[in-house]
Amino acid sequence: MDRVFNKKFLKEKRRKLRNNPTCAEKYLWRELRKSQLEGRKFRRQISIGNYIADFYCLAEKLVIELDGEGHFEEEQMQYDEKRTEYLQSLGISVLRFENQEILYNTESVLTKITLCFNKK
Repeated sequence: MDRVFNKKFLKEKRRKLRNNPTCAEKYLWRELRKSQLEGRKFRRQISIGNYIADFYCLAEKLVIELDGEGHFEEEQMQYDEKRTEYLQSLGISVLRFENQEILYNTESVLTKITLCFNKK
């Protein structure tokens, strides 16, 4: 079977993204790292297939994507939709949040994430 997670050709790009996070990514990572959110372990900037997810919880098969301004342009929206379809084909759920939502409404975001845990 083809390797799905962390393909080698994306290793350098994953590292670059981890070392240069957006403000929203830094902020959310503080809440998710070290299994702080209901004991769920998240990884950041993990590749799944040919895509790199901002955050991924293996136990819940959940990807969290943070969207900045560039994600609202037509071309990027089509790319994001294609990525979401691919991830869902693997049985992975995808939650998307705008950067501003992370920075100014963190508790609501964390609640939405934990509600996904309870769906299983």
